[in-house]
Amino acid sequence: MNTLLYIDCCIRREASRTRRAAEYLLEKIEATHRFEIERLVLMDEPLKNLSGDFFQAREALLEKKRLDHRRFDYAHQFANANTIVVAAPFWDLGFPGLLKTYLENVSLDGVTFYADAEGCHGMSKGEHLIFVTTRGGFYEDTPLEMGSRYMEALTTFFGIDRYTCLFAEGLDADGIDPEMQLKALFKDIDDFVRTL
Repeated sequence: MNTLLYIDCCIRREASRTRRAAEYLLEKIEATHRFEIERLVLMDEPLKNLSGDFFQAREALLEKKRLDHRRFDYAHQFANANTIVVAAPFWDLGFPGLLKTYLENVSLDGVTFYADAEGCHGMSKGEHLIFVTTRGGFYEDTPLEMGSRYMEALTTFFGIDRYTCLFAEGLDADGIDPEMQLKALFKDIDDFVRTL
């Protein structure tokens, strides 16, 4: 059975509009497709930034080619998933730093990518990365939107075949009904799931 890895970085948890959209997507996928769903709630994980002794210990493991160390479980889980759904709100022109910390931990030479004289090459088995996000303002067609662009670049870097961003924006803008914006996103999700 195909594996779907759901990475939840919705910092506000149940109050998150992004999580509402992501849960709606998962509900629709579960109803129409056969996936074994693995949920990873980043707020509950013992993630650390790559710095200091933590970084040096990682470097020592890589030098010894200890890619099987439990420290690299996140990278193996990510690399082996057929479909990946990432849910994170639009923060500071991108997404929460916690997601960046997770992505640093899964970016592992020999697991999610490899490097040679010609450059970097993706090693992920993933067929599709789906990024679900909501934005308070309108950023989609501006150079200020960096979250989706970053995720799309990572899709290429990790060797994942396809990228989709499902989003609602303007949720905090004057004169905009946020529930109507979310309903429009749910319709986009309905249409998207029919194409899977």
